[in-house]
Amino acid sequence: MRKGVGHYAHKGLGGGGTAVRRLGGTARTAGTLFGALSAAAAGQASGARNELDPAVLAGRSADEVMSAVVEAARPVDGTQDSEASRAAIGKALSELLTQYPDADLLNLSEEQRILAVERFIAWDVFNRFELDLGKTIQEKAPSAMSALSRLKEVRDFITQAVAAEFRKLAGGAAALGSSRVAAMVRDAIGLAIGVFEGYL
Repeated sequence: MRKGVGHYAHKGLGGGGTAVRRLGGTARTAGTLFGALSAAAAGQASGARNELDPAVLAGRSADEVMSAVVEAARPVDGTQDSEASRAAIGKALSELLTQYPDADLLNLSEEQRILAVERFIAWDVFNRFELDLGKTIQEKAPSAMSALSRLKEVRDFITQAVAAEFRKLAGGAAALGSSRVAAMVRDAIGLAIGVFEGYL
């Protein structure tokens, strides 16, 4: 499995430098996501049409707030990449709420905002992997259950690698803003792709 991810990182994504360019949208969206969550925590509206407005969303369900976060961070543009990123934001926020059941999505701590970004990166990178290689994995697996198991193994590995690299960078950050987070994400993606290539 690790060798397969390494091969994908080296050939499919073109190695660290090329992967960072190809996944530039992930870094931009991560910065926007962090900025939107930070603005909400400060009581400010964000998004092109102020979709994420704490005053309007106060008292709404977690699902409604998550939808507003997705709209503010990654509006629909009709591309496959945007749909994958929107799904990744939703999954990242769901995982955040699983880890912090009492968290208020409109008032997350910086640690929680960083975790949301970290999980978004992992899901977005995995979604790209699945878009590129998911069909091949399913066709070559001896059964549907085996294919799902292999994809879960890849997702867990990507999640762990991205988390390790991103947390190293986040731990040394004095002040985080959207542009700083986007830069950290670019660095984390490059480092994680380097880790993946090391398994070749």
